[in-house]
Amino acid sequence: MIYLDLFLAFLKIGLFTFGGGYAMLPMIQEEVTAHGWLSQSDLIDFIAVSESTPGPFAMNIATFIGTRTGGVFGSLCATLGVVLPSFVIILIVARCYQKFKTSRLVVGAMNGLKPAVVGLIAAALLSLSQTVFFPTGLSVSVLGTAQFFVSLGIFAVAVVLAFKKLHPILIILLSAAVGVTAGYLLPT
Repeated sequence: MIYLDLFLAFLKIGLFTFGGGYAMLPMIQEEVTAHGWLSQSDLIDFIAVSESTPGPFAMNIATFIGTRTGGVFGSLCATLGVVLPSFVIILIVARCYQKFKTSRLVVGAMNGLKPAVVGLIAAALLSLSQTVFFPTGLSVSVLGTAQFFVSLGIFAVAVVLAFKKLHPILIILLSAAVGVTAGYLLPT
């Protein structure tokens, strides 16, 4: 049954991913492609829409994938699945925080999770970059395409603007404007 599959897949994603939506990308990618719910290129489109839509990334992408896969009820199942573990964990942590906040075990676990989250985000970046830039396999010819240079330019501008402490919303809007303009002006 698709609804139970959606709920359990996103429950697993919500339960075993620490560090927010971007750290979830590798698991989302694995679950969605393993079940055949979306292709890699569709997933990238969903990631872009989820990132551009107000609200938490994990909820947005779960809702979009659930809707695409199982309609409105599918979106409810996927969204509940991804949110439920965090909700329960926050309730437990809030109840016990004062008692354990100075525990060496808890501090050590949190310090160990931080590099793992960075690694998961980097893995997702590499995997998605491969799908965007090398969809048919590794080829040097991609490095000469207009899309590659536009993407590289948007990335470079975003990095510079981020180091200048420009508000992230402005960076997203500028990147979207450049991407839309390039999409209209450059041949596909």
